[in-house]
Amino acid sequence: MLKLIPLGGLGEIGLNMMVVEYGDTIFIIDAGIMFPEAYMLGVDYVIPDMDYLRQNRTRVSGVILTHAHEDHIGALPFLLREINVPVFGTPFTLGIVRHKLEEHDLLATASLHEVLPRERLKIGPFEVEFIRVNHSVVDGVGLAIRTPVGLVVHTGDFKMSQTVVEGMLTDVNRFAQCGEEGVLALLSDSTNVEKDGHTISAQEIGAELARIMEAATGRIIVALFASNIARIQQVVNIAQTRHRKVVFNGRSIEVSVAIARKLGYLNVPEGMEIDIDEVNTFPDDEVIMITTGSQGEPMSALARMAAGTHKQIKIHQEDKVILSSKFIPGNEKAIANIINNLYRRGADVVYEKISNIHVSGHAFREELKMMLNLVKPRFFMPVHGEYRHLVLHTRLARQVGIPDDHLILAQNGQIIELEENRFRIRDGISAGRVLIDGKGIGDVGRSVLKERRVLSEEGLVVVNMAFDEETGIVVYGPDIVSRGFVFETETGYLLQDAQCVVLEIVEDVTPDVPNRVDRIRSRIQTALRQYFFFTIGRRPVILPFLVEI
Repeated sequence: MLKLIPLGGLGEIGLNMMVVEYGDTIFIIDAGIMFPEAYMLGVDYVIPDMDYLRQNRTRVSGVILTHAHEDHIGALPFLLREINVPVFGTPFTLGIVRHKLEEHDLLATASLHEVLPRERLKIGPFEVEFIRVNHSVVDGVGLAIRTPVGLVVHTGDFKMSQTVVEGMLTDVNRFAQCGEEGVLALLSDSTNVEKDGHTISAQEIGAELARIMEAATGRIIVALFASNIARIQQVVNIAQTRHRKVVFNGRSIEVSVAIARKLGYLNVPEGMEIDIDEVNTFPDDEVIMITTGSQGEPMSALARMAAGTHKQIKIHQEDKVILSSKFIPGNEKAIANIINNLYRRGADVVYEKISNIHVSGHAFREELKMMLNLVKPRFFMPVHGEYRHLVLHTRLARQVGIPDDHLILAQNGQIIELEENRFRIRDGISAGRVLIDGKGIGDVGRSVLKERRVLSEEGLVVVNMAFDEETGIVVYGPDIVSRGFVFETETGYLLQDAQCVVLEIVEDVTPDVPNRVDRIRSRIQTALRQYFFFTIGRRPVILPFLVEI
């Protein structure tokens, strides 16, 4: 019996990880991260819970990566640190992975294997074929997985529309051939199922970018996703026709550009690129900068330009800044702050809400229908989307003729068991989220996040006291310090009265009481919490530091 076990990516955007299992063989499709939600204070990013893989480490035979976005490769270093298995991907994907593993000191021990579209690889009883798909990053693939019970097709992230990078079109013919061969199950990207029609073509975006740049009289600064090589090529082409020099600025974009140029996916004419240090030696109307920061990342090149802290680039009055990317949910406020700061410095800013300068890398409804009609699966399972996306995608599949009892609406941690003529969903796998905080992996849990939230909303009050060990007399304090709670010079009486509350407790708990210091500590926490709530309606965290000397 074939088993599909999603450990992430179902019911959420990001965190993509799918386990494929038959007999004693397991392989993994993607290992992605998710960026923290608003309540995850201080957390850097989130990875899938990999307990199931740890428990079955001897059966894991490899990892297959569909493309180079963080929500599909970001968790790979954490997986390989525990289970060092072969990794398979296309050249650009593995180029980005090599850089990532080098940062984690894992490259020397990693086993990376390049696979080209239409090539096949053997993993135990599985034969996996890579099928080219068009996405917002080059070298994306879907997968045709031949299993002992039938052919399973996984689309990866895809769209059907054209692209400006030659050879990066979705291989519609190969998907159709799979459909003719007979497909047991289709696992399809659900991200844009809410959007009617088709994605607009990259050529339309290019034409709009060219129009905006043609009207620019000063420098042009284009911020975009570092992995969007097709868009970078469009900007380079426009720069060439306008006789402008091109500057690549930002660590991630410099890495992506270097890999894409080496592989032949990006062409920058000889003599056209200049270094960031040379920018100010050219007239403003002869320069285009391609940079990072389209999502408001605080340390990005664009954020530093907006804040006036970039070492080489100071925003000029005639600068035209173009944010050529989608506003990812949760980043709106950070992006708005950068846009406002750029306007304050005199730049003119063009972004998605006011101009058609971005196209999604995910298929719209008509393209999703086309995939269903090409592949003609017996069973259909939506993946890569929030729960509403999965539900809407099953409804779309129903519209093209797939019966209700052949629709697989699953969630992370469930086991989908597939046979030739039936499937079953059962529970049983741990599929939570592991929080990465600095160098800590899973150290931050629900209780820590709750404490951080309380600290951020209510503040902190620290009580310092010292007692004579023999007599029990107070020899220091109570010294009360607050942080994020009240401004002490304006409400000094509040902390002075709190000192009185503490001293009353000390007098009440006489030196002959067993475990006196522990009892005083406990009563101080309770009494001050009640006192502050009664006086100003706040519940700060109370930390009594009591010592005997």
